[in-house]
Amino acid sequence: MTSLRSLFAAISGIALIATGGAAVAYADSGHARIVRLSLVQGDVRFARDVKGDPLADGHGDWEAAVLNLPIRQGYVVATDNGRAEVEFENGAMAFLAENSVLEFYDLSSEDGGFTTRLILRQGSAEFYVNPGQGDYFSVTGGDFSVQAETKTTFRMNNFDDGSSVNVVHGHLTALANGKNTALSKDQSLSLKAGDASSLLVERSPANDEFDQWVSGRIDSVSTATNAAMQYSNSYNYTSGYGDLYTYGAWLPIAGYGNCWRPYGVGLGWSPFDYGSWYYDPFFGWSFIGGQPWGWLPYHYGGWLFRPGVGWVWSPSGSFGGGGGVGRWRPVTGVWVRSTGGVGIVPSHPNDVKGKTPLNLQSGLFAVTTRGVSGRLPVENGERWKVENKPARDVLQNQLAAASAPSRVSRTMAGSGVTGSRAATGERDSTIIFDRTERRFVNSDATQSTARGASESSESKAGATAQGSGQVQGQGRARIPPGQNRSAGDTTANVPPTSDRANGREAQSPSVPNARPAAPAPPRPTVAPPSVPRAVTTERVFNEGRANSGGGSRGGAGGASSPSPRASAPAPSASSGSSARSSSGSSSGGGRPH
Repeated sequence: MTSLRSLFAAISGIALIATGGAAVAYADSGHARIVRLSLVQGDVRFARDVKGDPLADGHGDWEAAVLNLPIRQGYVVATDNGRAEVEFENGAMAFLAENSVLEFYDLSSEDGGFTTRLILRQGSAEFYVNPGQGDYFSVTGGDFSVQAETKTTFRMNNFDDGSSVNVVHGHLTALANGKNTALSKDQSLSLKAGDASSLLVERSPANDEFDQWVSGRIDSVSTATNAAMQYSNSYNYTSGYGDLYTYGAWLPIAGYGNCWRPYGVGLGWSPFDYGSWYYDPFFGWSFIGGQPWGWLPYHYGGWLFRPGVGWVWSPSGSFGGGGGVGRWRPVTGVWVRSTGGVGIVPSHPNDVKGKTPLNLQSGLFAVTTRGVSGRLPVENGERWKVENKPARDVLQNQLAAASAPSRVSRTMAGSGVTGSRAATGERDSTIIFDRTERRFVNSDATQSTARGASESSESKAGATAQGSGQVQGQGRARIPPGQNRSAGDTTANVPPTSDRANGREAQSPSVPNARPAAPAPPRPTVAPPSVPRAVTTERVFNEGRANSGGGSRGGAGGASSPSPRASAPAPSASSGSSARSSSGSSSGGGRPH
């Protein structure tokens, strides 16, 4: 009888989707997802729930972005003299070049199928996609959108007078002017702004330094993740596992299997020793791990304390999330309160929600407005009451305020997107590319370099450009060396908790405006395409199977709370209604190899 009811629900869902308005209602029933900012180099900032174009009128409350920042639907990430990398929970990755703005328009999950719709508002970005069954991934930039249905790497450029996409590996479909254009490896499509007849498909130009940097990042993450998955109890991709392999060691713990501990910590180390606190009204207080490995252990699984070993992290837990590492949480800790104040206890894998935390005797840490301080003794008879989450005034948001990014005026011809790659750096950039280590590093160069025709590309990226005429980028933000982070120095700009508790924390400066506003007005961007009907129909069938006891996609899935942008209407696409066959989905399940 249960199976019949589930089948009837699936058929009913398909019937609803066949109607115009019901498709929007079904899309609105998706679950919110949380992804992470997995790499920060130089000046990177973000804003939440920006309405409309984030480059118009400089509206929105912007903050300085830090490594392992949780990103949800409605966020916007912008780079100035820096680069950024975003890792999605299914293995997809997004890479932002300098002076680029990326909006996370739609991050939703329906029965394990991940819908990702992004808008590149400005600049250049590269994307690695390896979708699992039921996933949908699209990027909109300028006058067209692209959607990837199989394992694909592509680059999109969005400038004042047009936009282009280059396929590095795989295949994708461009949606422009009511038509679908299939593109494959080494093909490029460009379209001038407002000129439908200018659509041009040609051979992609040679890879430039930004493409090489992205390729190196994909290779390193893939290698580390594949090596680390041997310690996982799930075959699904898990964001952050590669970092654990690089920055710590696994050890067997009786009754819990493989557990993890970071390199270089002593017996007195506690999970909340280094990081920062960030408040989002959607999920509350979140702990942002300041170390390169500080994503997975602070949002999934639980902690164990073993005499002679100290604190170790277990992939299981998260209040019975089931499969892989369970459900995302703002912090792997339990909030408690007594007459003496507020405390936090590292979550135990076997904790029961609302019950006294099992690690209470092993680690109770005091919480003040400046963060988490030292361990508190648990007095006999003292009662600590579990809280769902602390009040807004218990902690203090520790991310620095920032101004809105300014629009950078660039053209396709001036950037060379046809025939050669777009320039991704500027002459006065504060970061340079180390070709030996295949990564960006902070430049300590302070000398002035004249702008002439004979100036080399490396001096353009590493020196401060000055001349007798107008200096491009005048008034650009200069971040102190302690704030800039390269791939080898990805710790957050937050002192240890002990320093914060003792009042030795320096005031975090605001990030100034990057440059004067460019005279070019914002160029309208087409609406992101709707999710193809084939994908939506497939999810209804999957939902019927799940309700009848069938398996669904596990792993590090999104939170099960409603989408914060559920009220936003799903825009109709002029060419996004083509059916997506199930054979087009990669069988790799989103694993980055």
